[in-house]
Amino acid sequence: MSTAHIESASPCAPLRWRQIVWISVAALALYIGFRLLPTGTNLHQLDFDTRGQGMVEMCDPANPQFVAVTTARSPVTMTLSGDIPATPGREARLTLALATSTGKPVGPADLLVQHTRKLHLLVIDPTLRDYQHIHPEPGAKDGEWTFTLTPRLAGTYRVFADFVPVPTGRSLYAGANLPVAGEVAVNMNILSWEAEVEGYHFKLTPSAPVRAGKAAELAFTLARPDGGPVPLEPVMDAYAHLVAFDLGNSGFAHLHPKETSLTPPPDTTRPTLTFQITIPDPGVYVIWAQVKLAGREVFAPFWFEVAPAL
Repeated sequence: MSTAHIESASPCAPLRWRQIVWISVAALALYIGFRLLPTGTNLHQLDFDTRGQGMVEMCDPANPQFVAVTTARSPVTMTLSGDIPATPGREARLTLALATSTGKPVGPADLLVQHTRKLHLLVIDPTLRDYQHIHPEPGAKDGEWTFTLTPRLAGTYRVFADFVPVPTGRSLYAGANLPVAGEVAVNMNILSWEAEVEGYHFKLTPSAPVRAGKAAELAFTLARPDGGPVPLEPVMDAYAHLVAFDLGNSGFAHLHPKETSLTPPPDTTRPTLTFQITIPDPGVYVIWAQVKLAGREVFAPFWFEVAPAL
């Protein structure tokens, strides 16, 4: 019985092996075919290689950290041209160019949409009192982006770019300087976790004293002095955005609330959102909050000091 069974089964063995081989070949061809499909970008992950000492690391959105863009090297270079130097109170027309470390331009097809836009510019003056959030538009050449800026103060502004390359899928940053003619004012700001702007009371409440190198959770609240409803609306797919800068203007951290869903909306009488940040070095910092109230974007600053690590 056993011999007959073996003889009757053996002719099927080569067939099964041929099926396995053909399935494997088909799967490999399918994999290669998908790899060869156009993605809209000619860039690859190696074009954004962050290996090497002092390189900017790609940000983990779950644990946002302060990035010292001016002292770290980025795999993307950023240059500015146009109305330079700019003049306080006068609109400047500017063009920025992004290129990888391998010299390839970084254009619209190379970036993913992040919070409704492909490229965010976080612009700040040397006293940290004039913060502007700008979204440039693609220029005439690939890798060029155009925007306008009306600086309110004098001095060397920092222009930080925040974007997500298609090949990496993670945030990356670049930066450049923009000189603005005139004499730089003295920074006379007072440390405070509260701000009054356009009739609204803004407040940031850390869950514990903010220390260097330790993750800090921040509760952001917004209220009217009369206790009336707060007309808070989404801005860039969130109910608020926070951006932190250091007194030396060496870098920034772009924070989004943990409450990612826009429904249901926050309490209209006292909206509350939670943020998290890790700041590596002690010193004085400012966090600018950006919200939309009844169709208007409003910005509020919070000045605070980060204590040394224990």
